[in-house]
Amino acid sequence: MLYGVPNRIDDVLETVNVSNTLDDSFEIDPATLIAAHRAARSGGPQVIGHFHSHPNGVLKPSARDRDGAAGDGALWLIIAGGAVAAWQSNQTGMLEPAALVVVT
Repeated sequence: MLYGVPNRIDDVLETVNVSNTLDDSFEIDPATLIAAHRAARSGGPQVIGHFHSHPNGVLKPSARDRDGAAGDGALWLIIAGGAVAAWQSNQTGMLEPAALVVVT
C-alpha cells in the first residue's frame, strides 16, 4: 500500500497477496486494508494507492488492473522489468498515466 497525500508518497507497506490466482492477479489482505483505512480515519497516514509487480515485464495496466480501478483517484504503481510506472484511477474508473517524481 502507498501512504501520503495527493501527488506525494510518504511511505509504503508491503502486504500479503491473498488472491486465489497468484499468477495473474493480486488482492490486498482485506483485514490489512480495513485496518489501514480505520487508522487513516483516526488521524493516521492516508492510503493513497498501492503497488504491485507485473512479472511479464509490461508496465501498462492489465485487464484485471483496469477492472479493479474504482474511480477513487487511487495511485497504482506497476513494477516490471526493473522500471516503475504510475497510473491513477480517474472518476470514471479508468487508469490514466500519472507523473512520478522521485525526490531523494
